[in-house]
This record gives sequence, C-alpha cells and structure tokens, in this order.
Amino acid sequence: MASTQSHVYAGAARSMGGTLGGVFRQAAGETEWRHLTNGLPEGTEVHAVTVHPREPDVVYIGSTQGVFRSSNRGERWERLDFPGAAPDVWSVLVHPKDPRTLYAGASPVAVYRSDDGGDHWKKLSDPGLPNDRVVMGFACRVMRLDVDPEHPDEIYATLEANGAMRSRDRGESWEDCTADLIRFCEDPKYRSRIGSQTEIEGMLDGHALATSAAAPGTVFLANRMGLFRSPDRGASWQDIEIGRFSPLTYGRDIRVSPHDPRVLYACLSPAARSSDGAIYRSEDVGRTWQRFDRGIKAEATMMGVAVHPRDPTQVYGVSRVGQVFGTQDGGRSWHESRLPEGVRDVYALACG
Repeated sequence: MASTQSHVYAGAARSMGGTLGGVFRQAAGETEWRHLTNGLPEGTEVHAVTVHPREPDVVYIGSTQGVFRSSNRGERWERLDFPGAAPDVWSVLVHPKDPRTLYAGASPVAVYRSDDGGDHWKKLSDPGLPNDRVVMGFACRVMRLDVDPEHPDEIYATLEANGAMRSRDRGESWEDCTADLIRFCEDPKYRSRIGSQTEIEGMLDGHALATSAAAPGTVFLANRMGLFRSPDRGASWQDIEIGRFSPLTYGRDIRVSPHDPRVLYACLSPAARSSDGAIYRSEDVGRTWQRFDRGIKAEATMMGVAVHPRDPTQVYGVSRVGQVFGTQDGGRSWHESRLPEGVRDVYALACG
C-alpha cells in the first residue's frame, strides 16, 4: 500500500446490543469505510487511534483488549506485549522526539511505556491519585497523554474523572495537578454533578490535553466545563473562557497543529450527549478562537479532531454518532461521510 495515500481512521465502542464497535478506515477524499477486523478479537471496542508521526503505514489502537499495532494501515493487527492481562486502553502516544518511546493510558488508571517501538511494555508507577475524589459509575481512565516539546521526559495526562497529573521522569513517578482545578468550584458556575457524589465532578472530568512549543511550560486542557490553560506546567490553571467565542463550551478534544505550534483545534459541544457540536481553531496559542468548520451540522457531540501530519490543509472531525467531517483545503469547504450503520459511540479519530 503506497504511503502517499492518506487515510482517516475512527475508533468506536459498543454502548448497547446491536451497535458496532472497532476501528474503521477511509481513503481521504473517498466515501467508503472499511471495518478493519483482521487480527482483532471479536467484540473489540476501540477508544484510541494513533498514526505514527513519521511512518504513516504504522497505526496503533487502544482498546478493551489492550494495544494493537498494524504495519500496513490496519490491514492486519497484532496485539502488543503488555504485562499481565490486557488493559482497557484509552490513549496511545508516540513520543514526538523519540518515536521508539510510546505511552499508553488505561482504565482503571495506569500508564504504560514502551522503549522499543511498542514490542514490549512496562507498567509504570501507580500515580497515587485519590480514588474517592470523584466516584463515577465507571472506572477512572487516562484519556490523553502528551509530552512537553521542550522537556522530553515530562509527561502530562488528563483523567476522566480525576483531573490531571504530571511526570518529570518519563512516568516513573507522578504529581497531582488537580488542586487548582478544584479551586474553581468555589464559584458556583464551575460546579457540575451528573454521576458522582460531588459537584467538583465537572472540573475533574478531563477529556484531552495538549502542549505546544509556542508556549513553553503551558498545558491546555479540555474538560466538561470548557477549555483551561496552565502557564506553569500544571501547578495552576486559568479559564480560557471559551464562551467569549463559542455558544458551545463542553470541551471534548484539543490538539496542537503539527505544522504550526501557534495553531490549536478544539471540539466543542453543549454536553456529553447532545445534538450539536463544532470545531474551533485558534491561531494565537489559545488566546482567541473562531469557528473553523464552516457550519457543518453535527447531530451529536463532537468527539475528536485530527490534523493531517503531512498536509496542513487536511483537518477532520467526528461526532459521537459517526459523522466524519473533513476539509482538504484548509477549511474553505467541508464534506461529510458517515461510518457504517450501527456505529453509535465514536471516541477516536486520526489521519495520516
């Protein structure tokens, strides 16, 4: 398969009987979606998809059955060697400076590292976060991991629903970065309780985070209550106040462009299960935001955004119910395609 061809990948779970989970692929610019099942156990649900930033034929997925790798764009999958039983993996990160190093975040909360391109994995130290801070009806999960571009041993993670944490030593030890998120809840507008015992739930309901070389030491966070910024490597947090720019303020995804570290993309919606969503873009490291998707009509929460690693004009977004929106001309025009019938809970999107 020629590496010049670009593909879009989506990962889905199964929320109920009759729904379809797994990983799906579409050639960029085409309409057909393929369900890539070769090598995956039956019933595998996919929570994360990561395309290798330098080798687009190599794709990783995080799933209910562990991490799988494909060397041919999903034509066949191989399960990677994790210690113990295969974990339920929600995030996979290829280190931007050293692609032989990978991280995976799991549920219940655990982080794993591979130092040999994914062939073998080590379970890292228990982060030791309080597990009774927010008690949900599901096990807490590591939703996103990112590496500080200026400090390659420094890793950040956000958790659903337990805030954020940081490691300064490649995950060998962790520090809690949540206290200042909880402080926001002194103001009633930041309180939200849906499925737990506490109104700090919303501020700790983390979905995605990102770091940028254009803002050294800064971490960007998307959670239920909006978009937030830490200017001091997770020690304190500031509200970006995305409501100044968007009527939609539920933050589901945030990404830094691989082509320009000043450019950020975010997925915004009214709520976790809603009938609207949009992609917003910032060109000034998150100071101001504009709607980017030119008025697409999402029928559900916008769950993920992906920027093509080799072509800055290609950007894709996906709604929870499997609408995939894409532009191949830098946002001037958009097209929509739908994942196969039965896909209802999409968590992940990637392209390359």
